[in-house]
Amino acid sequence: MAKFDKIAVLGKIGSTGMVPVFYHRDAEIAKHVLKACYEGGVRAFEFTNRGDFAHEVFADIVQYAARECPEMAVGAGSIVDAATAALYIQCGADFVVGPLFNPEVARICNRRLIPYIPGCGTVTEVGYAQEAGCDVCKIFPGDVLGTGLVKGLLAPMLWSKLMVTGGVEPTSENITSWMKAGVFCVGMGSKLFPKDKIAEKDWVYITQACREVLSFITRSKVSS
Repeated sequence: MAKFDKIAVLGKIGSTGMVPVFYHRDAEIAKHVLKACYEGGVRAFEFTNRGDFAHEVFADIVQYAARECPEMAVGAGSIVDAATAALYIQCGADFVVGPLFNPEVARICNRRLIPYIPGCGTVTEVGYAQEAGCDVCKIFPGDVLGTGLVKGLLAPMLWSKLMVTGGVEPTSENITSWMKAGVFCVGMGSKLFPKDKIAEKDWVYITQACREVLSFITRSKVSS
């Protein structure tokens, strides 16, 4: 069962403006990464359903987060069907994220009042997702669609809360461009977790990178 309710989760995502996106088959490495993000100020973390038995690793880090990172909302990513969403919800997912919009997933999440953040690539898809109760929609892939889609969508649909994921870079220029376009938050994966740093178990690097990204977000909000 989710540790945090829908309002709390959306508050954590909105207040920090950042959701790290990570997968590793080794639960111990995933725990270290989650802890490093937490120490860097992150309060919502997405673990993706990318490999065999990923849900077992997820269940392990959810229990770890409850002990070691008590304010961290842990979500399940790369969810494309209702059955998988239900599996991860049973494992304790605080929110569910997908690369596409599936109304059946929305129905499962709504029944438990769990945020569902679907991937959308058009204004129409965002509209359909909002009709299905999705408070936040993921603009994906962000590096392909660009800031122009965000700006264009928000012009007639000011109420929209958008999370951009895919190609987001941990640089002041990139983060600022997305925040200025009007996104609710950014989702960041491989650019935040370089393979060599994970291999070296350089958790301090990840903590510092998270702090830096959060500072870029804060400065962007202040100057806007």
